[in-house]
Amino acid sequence: MGINTERDIEANLQIGPTDSGMVRLFVEAEGMEIPMDFSPEEAEEIAAEIVAAAKAATLRAS
Repeated sequence: MGINTERDIEANLQIGPTDSGMVRLFVEAEGMEIPMDFSPEEAEEIAAEIVAAAKAATLRAS
């Protein structure tokens, strides 16, 4: 399985701050819950990677 492998799985994604000052990405799929906590700095790096990927995908779709 890789980034380009399609799967027929539905998942919910929630993103928000925690009480302890972290940023949590919370994924729920097929009865599994995956909480992933990141420092605010790590979260900003992840956000930049998401924006860069979105721009690259837009260019490929053109």
